[in-house]
Amino acid sequence: MQKLKEQLTVFATGAAGYPVIELIWRQSTHWSMALAGGTCLLLLYNLYGKFTKLSLGMKCVLGSGVITAVEFVAGLVVNCWQNWNVWDYSCFKFHFMGQICLVYSVLWGLLCLPVSGLCKIMRKRLHGEPAKLLKSKKALG
Repeated sequence: MQKLKEQLTVFATGAAGYPVIELIWRQSTHWSMALAGGTCLLLLYNLYGKFTKLSLGMKCVLGSGVITAVEFVAGLVVNCWQNWNVWDYSCFKFHFMGQICLVYSVLWGLLCLPVSGLCKIMRKRLHGEPAKLLKSKKALG
């Protein structure tokens, strides 16, 4: 049950945070971006937690790939299948089907700099008490 609570907390943080970033960046958002943001943060949180020895640069490269993949799938659903026209990158060079583009993939990589730190903070907060208890028992033992 604790693991489910942790995963839901991470998802909710991404679902709340990404639309805020998008509102700041382009002054509009769509409810589907909350689902995409939650999915991205949850995937990155679990990826960074599993591979703790990754360098910050590698976290950014992998994070860019994860976010770009989620964006592509979300774009296929919301833009191509549902025709909601949430975004269109057709005007950018190096785009694919207007759903993803190189410029935003690079920006996603840069966004992973603070996201990596956020994931670390969240992991400490969500696991902080047991870790503190273990440390104090070791110090006493």
